[in-house]
Amino acid sequence: MNPLPASAVALSAEHLERDLAIRDLSDPREGAHAVQLVLDRAVRALADAWGCEVRWCRGERIVPIADNYDALGYDPSDVTRDARYTRYVDEQRMLRSHSSALVPAALRALAADPADDVLLVCPGMVYRRDAIDRLHTGTPHQVDLWRISRRTPRLGDADLREMIALILNALLPGAAHRLESRVHPYTLNGQQADVLVNGEWIEIGEGGLAHPGVLARAGLDDAYRGLALGPGLDRLLMLVKSVPDIRLLRASDPRIAGQMLDLEPYRAVSAMPPVRRDLSVAVNEGDSAEDLGDRVRDALGPGAAQVESVQILSRTPLATLPAAARDRLGARADQDNLLVRVVLRDLERTLTDHEANLLRDRIYAAVHRGTAYQWAATAG
Repeated sequence: MNPLPASAVALSAEHLERDLAIRDLSDPREGAHAVQLVLDRAVRALADAWGCEVRWCRGERIVPIADNYDALGYDPSDVTRDARYTRYVDEQRMLRSHSSALVPAALRALAADPADDVLLVCPGMVYRRDAIDRLHTGTPHQVDLWRISRRTPRLGDADLREMIALILNALLPGAAHRLESRVHPYTLNGQQADVLVNGEWIEIGEGGLAHPGVLARAGLDDAYRGLALGPGLDRLLMLVKSVPDIRLLRASDPRIAGQMLDLEPYRAVSAMPPVRRDLSVAVNEGDSAEDLGDRVRDALGPGAAQVESVQILSRTPLATLPAAARDRLGARADQDNLLVRVVLRDLERTLTDHEANLLRDRIYAAVHRGTAYQWAATAG
């Protein structure tokens, strides 16, 4: 087993409890949701076309680090193992960062109970660092769909293209799509699939040919070949229903929640007005929108649902600013000055100015890395 990276810090008991309490919308045991309908339709399209056996492989949210990384071929020094990207539970376990973490166990089960042609379905909510905007969340829902076959040993790029087309025809008939090359440690000839929606290309998943090394590590002999595809279930549902904001998938307002039980087009309810706050902050060089998003979610907890977006408008090396400007931020010359736009919008009610300023101050405290502060609602 590879040692934890030096930056790894285990989650606190409070943080772990909070993360595990989030509902997995893809799991019927936690209640019905349209995410499950999207998943079922995609699986049915593949199974009907291929005539193969289907095995559902749900697993725990806490997974072995070895299954999340090592068994999938990640290098011990891969940057994705850094604590910025990984929620470690202890020296051997972590909160799964992708649904691919469920695949090694599913492949081992297949090796113990062989089949000639099988579709492994590994769905679940995952935990990851991500930006805050209408398409991204720190707890997205994914599914890994792996067709593993020794009956069709020459599975190749054309079969992967067919797999993507089958899913899109079932969910988004007529939508234009494109493929772009991507590199994954667990696939060969990796691809990213994008769909054209209202003139914008939206990523819906990535895949490739199942890497022979991943199959071999699970105990499958070289007679097996495979296709591996990892669609994002939230993104697909949003496209199917024309849902404009990913936060709506978890809304508690009954006018919205009731619409998240079917695949009918989303009917907008009265929109709350947005509140914008611009922040000038000092951050460490290289801090990205994903870093800021993670800090905001950690600082606000459930209150992060009131944050519609966190966008970096500009970045200026502090070394290029006058000393007086650095002093106002309490910043070091080796840091960057970011102008950050925060858009606040509760999905169910209008925020008061005071509430918006309190949220602004909590966000400011979470992202600012200087020693001087400019509060909007508090004395600090």
